[in-house]
Amino acid sequence: MKNNSDKKLYIDGREIEFSDERNLLEVIRKAGIEVPTLCYRPDLTIYGACRMCVVEIEGRGVQSSCTVPPESGMKVKVNTEKTRRVRKISLELILSNHDRECTTCEKSSNCELQDLSNKMGIKDIRFGKREEVLPIDNSNPSIVRDPNKCILCGACVRVCKETQGQGVLDFANRGAKVVVTPAYGKNLDESDCVYCGQCTTVCPTGALTIKSDIKKVWNEILDEKKIVIAQVAPAVRVAFGEVFGIPAGENTIGLITAALRKIGFDKVFDTSFAADMTVMEEGTELISRLLSNEKLPLFTSCCPAWVKFAEQRYPEYLENLSTCKSPQQMFGSIAKDMLTKELDVKKENLTVVSIMPCTAKKAEAKRSEFLNDKIADVDVVITTQELIKMIQEAGIDIRKLEAESMDSPFGTYTGAALIFGSSGGVAEAAIRMAYEFITGKKLEKVAITETRGLKTLKELTVDIEGRKVRLAIVNTLGEAKKLMDRIKKGEASYDVVEVMACPGGCIGGAGQPSSNKTSNAKACRAKGLYEADDRMPLHKSQENPQVQEIYGKELEKPNSKLAHELLHTHYNY
Repeated sequence: MKNNSDKKLYIDGREIEFSDERNLLEVIRKAGIEVPTLCYRPDLTIYGACRMCVVEIEGRGVQSSCTVPPESGMKVKVNTEKTRRVRKISLELILSNHDRECTTCEKSSNCELQDLSNKMGIKDIRFGKREEVLPIDNSNPSIVRDPNKCILCGACVRVCKETQGQGVLDFANRGAKVVVTPAYGKNLDESDCVYCGQCTTVCPTGALTIKSDIKKVWNEILDEKKIVIAQVAPAVRVAFGEVFGIPAGENTIGLITAALRKIGFDKVFDTSFAADMTVMEEGTELISRLLSNEKLPLFTSCCPAWVKFAEQRYPEYLENLSTCKSPQQMFGSIAKDMLTKELDVKKENLTVVSIMPCTAKKAEAKRSEFLNDKIADVDVVITTQELIKMIQEAGIDIRKLEAESMDSPFGTYTGAALIFGSSGGVAEAAIRMAYEFITGKKLEKVAITETRGLKTLKELTVDIEGRKVRLAIVNTLGEAKKLMDRIKKGEASYDVVEVMACPGGCIGGAGQPSSNKTSNAKACRAKGLYEADDRMPLHKSQENPQVQEIYGKELEKPNSKLAHELLHTHYNY
């Protein structure tokens, strides 16, 4: 076997060492040269469709660098007359078949195609415009599909199939009629789409975008009859600042709170408060199932994309799903029930706006299970991206804001709630609670590091006074599918299974700022949540004084009849 000293090639005359890079493109980027791409995504299979990353290889001519593995002695030139000509012609051809109404596009100023056209100095397009205008698919509650802006890069097809195990989107037709579409030309909402939105994160144009609810929020804020409150999810605070030059992982919740008040929200609360309640309810549910040895494994139900996936693919396991509502829906339910009394306002005049890292939360809020007397528990859901746009619309300069504290009582939370935003966080928070409730002893070491990390599957066993509790922690639905099939076949057995649909959990949600160009963003966001947990005075949900007060005054105890009416539900296909 050759050692690393033999692994050398030449890029523009410079000797460059390579190691385990899977293609020439990665070696070139390691050398500090940014070769343009549109279809390439590091976490997906290589497609080689856009022809943007072409280089000249001695003895081989012009090749796409993403499809060529590096070889010792290879001599590569990146910017030659030929490569520049091929890239420009390819880009012009893509643009000629693309709806170029950039000023009204949802992705304007954040579009990879637009950015690349500017960088490559495309001023004139020598080819005619597309003639056929295809209908925009606006049927989905979370995602808008505009086929007129699709450049056939196939990234959405690959992420849906490879990462999420769904295959909702694929290529159809031939030649000039090729499109990316759900099967049989159906609308997206008629397909098996689970609303995870990962297709929007990899789409380099405005062909797949998050359905915007910004206008709805402004309408509510400007309605003088309405009291408008916000709840902010844990993962939002460690990604929000990236757009404003704040490093990924830095906790910006104080700035978010200040910005929301400037926009016009009457009160700002934290979904982490409801996450603490979720731990109390779900932890109690887990203890009950462990003691009775029934309905195991317990599957978490915080992720709505996973719930939809389970309903469609594994309905026989729905009774194993926790009956707890997600923290978003728990908060909405509590607010509509308790906060309306405290503020002396009718339910229809209290607007609950969720700020989430997740596109599937938009669909979740519209589910019939979360309507009471035709009034939704959560009225509007916007993503981190939409919050950023609202702040920009309002002309607020984040750099000039002073951090502010959230409102009481639903602004109080523990570190256990914060880590909900990362894969493994729900399981860790539940263990912190279950250990003390089962043993009656104080858990001194609260950090359960085995649950942490970005691996798509983590398996561990926790010893609670001789009771071995077997856990599986999985993120991405593709990995969840593999795990569920193993469970069905009897090849795996667990007591608790935590599932999050997005890579890394909520930190990698489709509503977060794009991290395609910064592959370490998710790791930084997760680190930020765990560091925030370390700095909190309280680390266990059962220690939250406001949660304890609500149980004492309103709900009696976790899993009580009143708690079930307000905080639990049942899912069915």
